Amino acid sequence: MLFTILANRVGRLNRVTAWQKLSAAQNKQEYPHFYSTSVTLKKSKSFNYVIVGAGSAGCVLANRLSENVDDTVLLLEAGPKDMVLNSIRLSWKIHMPAALVYNLCDDKYNWFYHTRPQKHMDGRVMYWPRGRVWGGSSSLNAMVYIRGHAEDYNRWQREGAVGWDYDHCLPYFRKAQTHELGANQYRGGSGPLHVSRGKTNHPLHRAFIEAGEHAGYPFTDDMNGYQQEGFGWMDMTIHKGKRWSTASAYLRPAMSRPNLKTEVRCLTTKVLFEGTKAVGVEYVQSGEKKKVYADKEVILSGGAINSPQLLMLSGIGNGDDLKKLDIPVVSHLPGVGSNLQDHLELYVQQECTQPITLYKAQQPFHMIKIGLEWLLKYTGYGATAHLESGGFIRSRPGVTHPDIQFHFLPSQVIDHGRVNPKIEAYQVHVGPMRSTSAGWLKLQSKNPQEHPIIEPNYLSTDIDVWEFRQSVKLSREIFAQRAFDKFRGREVQPGSHVQSDKEIDAFVRQKADSAYHPSCTCKMGQPSDPMAVVDPETRVLGVENLRVVDASIMPSVVSGNLNAPTIMMAEKAADIIKGLPPLRDHNVPVYQPPTLETQR
Repeated sequence: MLFTILANRVGRLNRVTAWQKLSAAQNKQEYPHFYSTSVTLKKSKSFNYVIVGAGSAGCVLANRLSENVDDTVLLLEAGPKDMVLNSIRLSWKIHMPAALVYNLCDDKYNWFYHTRPQKHMDGRVMYWPRGRVWGGSSSLNAMVYIRGHAEDYNRWQREGAVGWDYDHCLPYFRKAQTHELGANQYRGGSGPLHVSRGKTNHPLHRAFIEAGEHAGYPFTDDMNGYQQEGFGWMDMTIHKGKRWSTASAYLRPAMSRPNLKTEVRCLTTKVLFEGTKAVGVEYVQSGEKKKVYADKEVILSGGAINSPQLLMLSGIGNGDDLKKLDIPVVSHLPGVGSNLQDHLELYVQQECTQPITLYKAQQPFHMIKIGLEWLLKYTGYGATAHLESGGFIRSRPGVTHPDIQFHFLPSQVIDHGRVNPKIEAYQVHVGPMRSTSAGWLKLQSKNPQEHPIIEPNYLSTDIDVWEFRQSVKLSREIFAQRAFDKFRGREVQPGSHVQSDKEIDAFVRQKADSAYHPSCTCKMGQPSDPMAVVDPETRVLGVENLRVVDASIMPSVVSGNLNAPTIMMAEKAADIIKGLPPLRDHNVPVYQPPTLETQR
């Protein structure tokens, strides 16, 4: 989704067929179990908890569950560690904030998923990067820390996730966080996750915030606090110039505990059951098929694609679909893989008349200077992802809380950052946050190595098409404000030739892309909900000793980025698993628009 000043120059990976390009030889090398008849079966071990996936949720759980010295915890990760030889500098492609596109556009630390051709988007196949490394997608993302709106969590409660309303979630956002501006009713001051504000004070960021105010929207001094609505400075998971992933925040500080063990480069192939009781998992590592047992619980934290995939491979899902693949059915749960939700976004771009964008910073000589400064001091243009300002607005009268999000960038992004910028330009990433289109994912086969079929079903409803059209119009209105007068050149994208509703809709179909926020595929809800997969305690319905804790259990997608909510959910789930009383606030003030009769 988001751009880095150290733009990826490899240009070697095709977004549509990259996964298929893996040769049979490569597959055999990485997953020899599926091609060999002489796999060694290692002696089994047991732990109290086995966690599958060392991502945004899994690292949190590993830390919190291993706080109890009497509980042994095993954390399994399909990818590698996030550091080479325990060196941040040698692993700069992960830890330098400005270098994020390197891993977004490479499959080394990335599952590198692609969707089916999208019927309502001119048949395009959409690229979905997901983290396959310690920290998961928090080691790949753009480090934007956005919680969503309070009403998202109150809606969850209404949708059946009892105990997950805003009063119950806000304390866990605080528990996770140390904000550089200090603690208050909304911000945390002593948590593992360091959150900061941008340091560049770039004139184009200031112009964007001023333009929002000139257009009639409020300024907000904290999008994650009392007032999400408006324009302002965004929070980021960057600490002392370095990416602050959940691996940095939660996992590494816990690694010295003797009751926590980690394994990397191991592909979990199925959950092991005795009847309907989960007792462990099977995984493949270095060509060896291994089993490990959980005395208390197995916890899946693979994310919105991997967790439902593993459930289905293990016999939990739509029974008819599983039988077609000769997978024995443990529990018929048709909601597994259903309810898939994501955010789409597009870029509205304008040429800049002054040479102040990041265009020059991406020339080889300047890139070397920026990289050296970061390697020596963790400062400079390498120490930020440059998405330092943004905004949240309502698309139309009657909408109770923001449903359109902006990220502003003082540069141009082309094809996920895989093509270098061509000109001095700036852009806003914009898209609706509560689209009504929902999709699904299913297994292609019973081979755990094979990616599932992903069908997000984008833009399949009329209101979703309208909201995107409105997003383009409102973005153009903001760029037309006087704050941009001294910077504004020609419109690069969509371009001045795109004016009518029909032309805007065609532009959206051709240029919108995933914001990399897949979610909701193992929906949390009540047992009476036929599409629910886990209950409000995060337990998988119909079986015992199995939980899912990650973005897949969201009942519906939140109004913003997903990393902060996922970390919050893992913090809250850890207390549930440990049997601790839930934290709760009471009647926390939340901004309400003075009127719903107007759009702003």
